[in-house]
Amino acid sequence: MNKQITANRPETALVLSGGGARAAYQVGALRGIAMALDKDSPNPFHIISGTSAGAMNAVGLATHAHKFRTGVKMLEYVWRNMSSQTVYKLDSVGLVSSASNWVFSVLANRKKAGTPTSLLDNSPLEKLLHEVLRLERIAENMAAGFFNSLVVTASGYTSGESVSFFQSSKPIENWSRPHRVGIRTEIRHRHLLASAAIPTLFPAVKINREYFGDGAIRQLAPLSPAIHMGAERILAIGVSGSRTRRPSKGEQITQPSLSQIVGHVLNSAFVDTLESDMSALRRYNRLIGICSGHPDVDVRPIQLLEITPSLDLNRIAEDYYETLPRSIRLFIRDTNSSSIASLLMFEKDYCQALMDLGIADALAKREQIQEFFLR
Repeated sequence: MNKQITANRPETALVLSGGGARAAYQVGALRGIAMALDKDSPNPFHIISGTSAGAMNAVGLATHAHKFRTGVKMLEYVWRNMSSQTVYKLDSVGLVSSASNWVFSVLANRKKAGTPTSLLDNSPLEKLLHEVLRLERIAENMAAGFFNSLVVTASGYTSGESVSFFQSSKPIENWSRPHRVGIRTEIRHRHLLASAAIPTLFPAVKINREYFGDGAIRQLAPLSPAIHMGAERILAIGVSGSRTRRPSKGEQITQPSLSQIVGHVLNSAFVDTLESDMSALRRYNRLIGICSGHPDVDVRPIQLLEITPSLDLNRIAEDYYETLPRSIRLFIRDTNSSSIASLLMFEKDYCQALMDLGIADALAKREQIQEFFLR
């Protein structure tokens, strides 16, 4: 039997960060969460917030908020049957040509008619989203009380702002903070495509008067949209690509390749902001405890539980490097560019490995998860 969220429970938010193919890890973590809770438990989240590929997982859950476990199973099915050709076109000649024309146009600081605006054509992803996501269910599930808010964040190329598009059954007004705004709207497929438009790799998406790209870019406070929506506790699932590592003694140090540099920049955008924002929230919670009772302090602590990879996802990507399409391997050219590989490796075996890791990491926190939701 379907169950609604209990009204007197603390407002609980799920925050899913971005990271291309790494988002398969989130699906495994969600499976682990479902396993840690009672089988007939309702959707445990009032607020669902996602960025980049995490936004796709977020919307998938929102369309199945009436049956949480069914939503997780749907996401598992999609990711288990994922491949690069379901996300972007695999034309090796076209890719090399696009890359050459694109680089030339950048270096020459001019754009000819027909010059590609991205290295990859992600029209297959748009087709997939239309096939698997019934967006009309979002409003239906909100009206039925299965959850109340959905947030999808993208980055505006003209304004330079992090824009959180939100759909909610609550009377929440648009907000504006330095470099980040919230806009009430009806979430559509174009919001997902915009949120997941990895810079240079996928084309920007026009929404109203502005073009948007991947939401992880310039998202300095990825937890803030959920807090704006009224979250009192947050469960965040990150997809950190690589754990901090210094070169070992005697390791050969070489000049980084272009793909390594691009990978480093993208990895920073997809990883560092969530980790630093969670660290900042923990500090604020400690300070609130010290300042509680002061008449001029009107703040509230926010309970936080994180699930993040216990293993290096970039290293896992290296193990599956040969499963990448030949056109992508020719473009990347060296296995040291594992950051880009981990973003674009929408291959079945790699995605399954990440889902398995997500399940294990979530179940390792089974008691914390149960305590988190039972408080």
